Amino acid sequence: MKHTLDPHMIRHLSLEDTVRKVAELGYDYVEMSPRPDFFSWWTRPKLYPEKIQSFKKALQENNVGLATIQPMYRWASPYQDEWDMAIKNWKRAIELAVELECPMFVSEFGRGGSPNRSLNDTSGLHRPEVCEGQFFRAMDILVPLLEKEGIKLSLEAHPEDWVEEIHPAIDIIKTINSPMVRASFIAPHTFFYGPNMEANLRATAGLLEHVRLADTYDHNKSSELRYIVNPPESKVRVHQHLDFGQGEIDWDLFFAILAEMKFDGVLSNCVFAWEDRAEDSARFMLAQTKQYLAKHYK
Repeated sequence: MKHTLDPHMIRHLSLEDTVRKVAELGYDYVEMSPRPDFFSWWTRPKLYPEKIQSFKKALQENNVGLATIQPMYRWASPYQDEWDMAIKNWKRAIELAVELECPMFVSEFGRGGSPNRSLNDTSGLHRPEVCEGQFFRAMDILVPLLEKEGIKLSLEAHPEDWVEEIHPAIDIIKTINSPMVRASFIAPHTFFYGPNMEANLRATAGLLEHVRLADTYDHNKSSELRYIVNPPESKVRVHQHLDFGQGEIDWDLFFAILAEMKFDGVLSNCVFAWEDRAEDSARFMLAQTKQYLAKHYK
């Protein structure tokens, strides 16, 4: 099992100091989520030989492994210029992952095509089926490169993407049919995946490589007023990334299913709610994760 920290809450630190802090907090691995001086949102990675060597040196000196990198590019965009740029950036990302000796990318199916898009959008450009077609175009180009380099790509359905639920996401991954294309389960998105957490988690069997850990509330319960927003009719969809026990996920059931599935991949702690106590949260999540594993992995 790779105990991994998403260091978004300590993103004010340099790359080298981020690695040192990850080690200080007790983690063996780091998950490099988007940040402006590394792999930023939508744009070309800001990496060059000196920075690459300095980052690799920090990893080595602090005995921290690079578990994953999270590129975020618009590979499902219906706009040709955005799609072209995304493919160029993905190709560069693969080159850099080879240099950094990173074994896995984690990413999303691609923003856009939300099933909850505005009814006033009559352009047709953001229909989910259009985004899906663009995504498969990207896979036709990128999967052979991933297979050549031996780098895995773990994909997550995400709220407000053209695919939000776990079962259609798994169907797409199986359709790609590559040993390098795998599945992520993002625990704080549990209640967006569908109403049955157990069924959704089990649906990833044989494909699950990467799990993000954070608690959340079940937005399906009660009424649309479960979250307090003003004005009440605002069309917003909320989810949280909380410490264990602050939301409504059944963590004993969650880890029991992982154990039954013999999951042995990346466990990434990604609490984003408490920036003022980020280090305490990171330590708490790691300690609790190890307790759940000890309880359920016999």
